Amino acid sequence: MSALSALPFLKPVQLRSPRSPPGGQRRHTLPASEFRCLSPGDAVSVFEIEREAFISVSGDCPLHLDEIRHFLNLCPELSLGWFEEGRLVAFIIGSLWDQERLSQAALTLHKPQGSAVHIHVLAVHRTVRQQGKGSILMWRYLQHLRCLPCARRALLMCQPFLVPFYQKCGFQALGPCQVTVGDLAFVEMQHAVRGHAFMRRNSGC
Repeated sequence: MSALSALPFLKPVQLRSPRSPPGGQRRHTLPASEFRCLSPGDAVSVFEIEREAFISVSGDCPLHLDEIRHFLNLCPELSLGWFEEGRLVAFIIGSLWDQERLSQAALTLHKPQGSAVHIHVLAVHRTVRQQGKGSILMWRYLQHLRCLPCARRALLMCQPFLVPFYQKCGFQALGPCQVTVGDLAFVEMQHAVRGHAFMRRNSGC
């Protein structure tokens, strides 16, 4: 299932106009900035960004390459990538979950009948960090979820130092997460996905 063609906020956003070459004929250029759902073909680029972002902090990645391919095959509509001139600079990968809170199984399973979107990972390329791209991408992603009839809420788990960032994105802390990874403990957070009918009427969903 893909809602890309119906979502105006996922269409390419031209941030600057390409210069015309001498003679007035424009060359074909990639969009300066584009948001789109990811495909299995993007998996290696996704993993390279994720590995650099997480291994230095936690020593491991939320998703390994085979798990990235797994989710991008099963539910590509629950992912979103930010591309600049054709290069992936930030991404989110999610899957569906069918319980009130996350459990260890949520790390690897996609539950097609679920109504909660488990956000596995958000990562930004090291060369464009500290530019607000993470919060912009999350806003775009939440708008995207509002056009998916299956999505009623978004869930994620994060380390305590990231709680303020996600609170600024509109998430509320639910308390300690049942999931642990090695010695790491997490806070579970939730964001209600509201206004399905309104968004569909007003955005072509």
